Amino acid sequence: MRIGTTVTALTAVVAAGVVLAPQAHADDWALNGTYLATSNGDWATTNEVRRNQASVRSVWTIAMTCTNVVTCSGTVTSDAGWSAEISITNGEYVVKRDLPDWQRCADGSGRTVTGHQSYRFFPVAPDGFLLPGSRVFAGFDKTTGESGACRLNDKVEIDMPFRLEKLD
Repeated sequence: MRIGTTVTALTAVVAAGVVLAPQAHADDWALNGTYLATSNGDWATTNEVRRNQASVRSVWTIAMTCTNVVTCSGTVTSDAGWSAEISITNGEYVVKRDLPDWQRCADGSGRTVTGHQSYRFFPVAPDGFLLPGSRVFAGFDKTTGESGACRLNDKVEIDMPFRLEKLD
């Protein structure tokens, strides 16, 4: 008898918690405004070997819309002179763009390789853990060449820690 009363009370509390829990709105996930983007070359790796690269800082203007909490898209415009699409994939913000003539072939042919750059990031707390609604984002800036380019069955891949911080 007592177990039935406890289960009923617990069910009522859980149901109330579900009803009263704050709902995430699609607009909460849309990034809109001006951000400082930093790719930290001090901790870069090239083909998984730590090798310093130049750090890159730029200001991004982001305009996004969301139809629900998992379907968001928009545009990033960088003061470095490029624009790219931004979307949400598996809970991460993703920006992808191509870098023509990213790498010159070492074989003396004069050919170049296009780099495929992707930024993946998510909102974080000061301790680095996920914190939806944060004004600071952390992730990675990864640029990959094409396998088979320059007549080599290998590709160059550069990874750098990435930080995005809301300015306005």
